[in-house]
Amino acid sequence: MSLRTLHGLQRPLGSTGLEISPLGLGTVKFGRDQGVKYPNGFTIPDDRSAADLLSLARELGINLLDTAPAYGRSEERLGPLLRGQRQHWVIASKVGEEFEDGLSSFDFSPAHTRRSVERSLQRLETDWLDLVLVHSDGNDLAILQDSGCYETLAELKREGLIRAFGFSGKTVAGGLKALEAGDCAMVTFNLNEDAEIPVIQAAAAQGKGILIKKALASGHAVLGAGQDPVRASFARVFGEPGVSSAIVGTIDPLHLSHNVRTLAEVITARP
Repeated sequence: MSLRTLHGLQRPLGSTGLEISPLGLGTVKFGRDQGVKYPNGFTIPDDRSAADLLSLARELGINLLDTAPAYGRSEERLGPLLRGQRQHWVIASKVGEEFEDGLSSFDFSPAHTRRSVERSLQRLETDWLDLVLVHSDGNDLAILQDSGCYETLAELKREGLIRAFGFSGKTVAGGLKALEAGDCAMVTFNLNEDAEIPVIQAAAAQGKGILIKKALASGHAVLGAGQDPVRASFARVFGEPGVSSAIVGTIDPLHLSHNVRTLAEVITARP
């Protein structure tokens, strides 16, 4: 059987004009191995392994990369690795969370938001970011209403430094609020957690984009004997028509290929 890919299965990210693969590659494991919630330990890949994984992702039809300042050295490693390829990728990064010396800290002020985006542009060696998400600490409504972060992202979009912005939150109220002024929301949705479905449905009604985090429950999705948790997870997630793409972080080429093949089969099997 020939390897199934995601070529030809791109979908719009809401009304942003961005066309993205239904699977995005999360790159936390490119730059950070502390304080990550995976069931097994891992070694951060060297440059050759990382470059090979990015090349495989492109071959498999993935064009969406997810990174963040909170992902350790992910951004600064991706910059050199993506030289000469910028037009082939939709790059999403974040603002709000910093990670240093094994600890996270948060700053949603306008000054830090602008500084963070400018630093991401420098690290990623690009003139624009396709998407910037606010990396919430859980106080979703306070961030959206009081910090000035979202307003600053709107300014950066008008200036052409970013093409779209949104919110990676932890509450339904935050997700719904974020869609009012933003282009998309990133929500948790998997076999175990579906509380944020109202956000997905609201985005579909408003023509806004939805990215899914933890679609495979950070590697913890488990079903009974003989059942493929990846297939079941993707069938559940993409059963919601408002979903644009699911971000899955892996540094294992076999896992990546299996995820892509499974998702392609799930999507193309739908009527």
